[in-house]
Amino acid sequence: MNHVAIEIKKQQGETTRGLIRRFSRKVQQSGVLIRARKDKFHEKEKTKRERRDSAVRRVKIGKEKEKLRKMGLLEEEPKWKRKR
Repeated sequence: MNHVAIEIKKQQGETTRGLIRRFSRKVQQSGVLIRARKDKFHEKEKTKRERRDSAVRRVKIGKEKEKLRKMGLLEEEPKWKRKR
């Protein structure tokens, strides 16, 4: 991960508010916040084995639900609630 150092020095006669405003603008322009937000929600890619296990689990659950529906132990989902 690349770190960007943003350095701002107070100019002669500059107020603290002006300094903070200038710093905030530099941070916005550098894209540091955008990258931080993306990294915050980044999920590690699943391995081939994890993807396969997840698919097998979904198929197994689907078959179990269908079996229960046929036996009348599980209500039929409304069409608008089903995944496409």
